[in-house]
Amino acid sequence: MEITQSLKTVLKRIRLSGMLPTLPDRVAYAKKTKMPYPDFLELVLQDEIDRRDQVSLMNRLQKAQFEDEQIFENFDWDVKVTFDRDLVRDLFSLGFLDRNEDVIFMGHAGVGKTFLASALGHSACRAGKQVQFIRADTMLKQLQKSRADNSTEKLMRKLISCDLLILDDFGLSKLDQEKSCDLYELIIERHRKSSTIITSNRTTDEWIPLFSDPLLAQSALDRLAHNAHQIEMEGETYRPNLGPAASKNTKNRRKK
Repeated sequence: MEITQSLKTVLKRIRLSGMLPTLPDRVAYAKKTKMPYPDFLELVLQDEIDRRDQVSLMNRLQKAQFEDEQIFENFDWDVKVTFDRDLVRDLFSLGFLDRNEDVIFMGHAGVGKTFLASALGHSACRAGKQVQFIRADTMLKQLQKSRADNSTEKLMRKLISCDLLILDDFGLSKLDQEKSCDLYELIIERHRKSSTIITSNRTTDEWIPLFSDPLLAQSALDRLAHNAHQIEMEGETYRPNLGPAASKNTKNRRKK
């Protein structure tokens, strides 16, 4: 079927030009199967809905700024790392987001904390949630620099307003007074209003000495830790499972 210019104009005017690439194939299929007109209309409109959903998802993933595409389906559950697997699988139902609960992944470097945090963020994006992934030290440096051009309020609003904020690698170094206050404000503003995921090489009882002010630390951590699913991970490094060869092996295991 040749798409006439008049039809293209109409579809563009009502903002349905996205269906133009697939329309000839759909018309041919409808003719071949003698599809009723209402069913054909539903089919092409569903195509447009699917296309728009995909575009929205790609936009959310781009805004989330994940470092890698780490998703639930690619996680190797056979890895020799000890953690509460039932709890983690339950988190992927995303009920914690609806309840505005937090998640803390703790464990030494390489056990898969960032992978699971990113995978939860990816699942949240697919569920239509606005997600922001950022390394904790990078976020605090950005807030520090934002004071030079008076953009702190704008940046803080972005961090507070997202449905899910993922702070990766928290606790690598001590926080000065300014950074302590910034993190305190962020935790307080997000508390029970939206969800935060934190990954850290340290356990929560090691966090308080990182703050310049113990009172700020205690106030922030009381809110965060008591509202969080805390997951400790111990065992072999997960990083060998992230290479190209590991991805092929994971796919092969699924086929068996």
